[in-house]
Amino acid sequence: MSIHPQMDDRDLFALVKAELFTAVVGDVMDQMGLTNQFLPPRVRPLRDDMVVVGRAMPVLEADYIAASEGAGKGPLAGKPFGMMMEALDDLREGEVYVASGSGGEYALWGELMTLRARQLKAVGAVLDGYTRDTRGILAQGFPVFGHGPYAQDQGIRGKVVDWRTPVHLGRARVEPGDLIFGDVDGVLVVPSQALAEVLTRALEKVRGEKVVEKAIQDGMGAAEAYRTFGIL
Repeated sequence: MSIHPQMDDRDLFALVKAELFTAVVGDVMDQMGLTNQFLPPRVRPLRDDMVVVGRAMPVLEADYIAASEGAGKGPLAGKPFGMMMEALDDLREGEVYVASGSGGEYALWGELMTLRARQLKAVGAVLDGYTRDTRGILAQGFPVFGHGPYAQDQGIRGKVVDWRTPVHLGRARVEPGDLIFGDVDGVLVVPSQALAEVLTRALEKVRGEKVVEKAIQDGMGAAEAYRTFGIL
């Protein structure tokens, strides 16, 4: 089966969730020379059964110490959270809020942000930082990936300075519209221009692995299975 470049996103996301996992997609991208596509291992699901599949809406964060009222001369100096509300309200159906740039120990996501994202039919949040309001997020069943729970507020410590702009999370570059795929084994980004080839190869590989699994269950040794199928 091959993935058509014009395949509807809803069907595409459903196919990825039903048949693929991050390990096989990562392996395929390694074989294609796309070797820096996993986000750092510190980016973990808030709950192990969470899976996120959607189009990236990158958000750029920056640490910002609000020492006193009126401090700073930039246009965002007197604006708590910077442009976070505008970025959140700009989410579209099928998108993932992907935040990077924060170096501080404060939360980038919470319960009310989750509620707003769900209203806009976004499909997840992936954060190179912490989350808060954990019980409230989990109760909504919305996939959130980050460093884990930590309630310290962003308001006086950081700001969103831009969105729908390329960002880096570790070595991975995330462009608007790239595919974000995350599960219990990590989060990766599939460049939009390589998406059809990556997913076609990944589907072929995972279906081949099922054949190998059956052969091993029937008693074939690992070495023989690898010689026979080239997969293990």
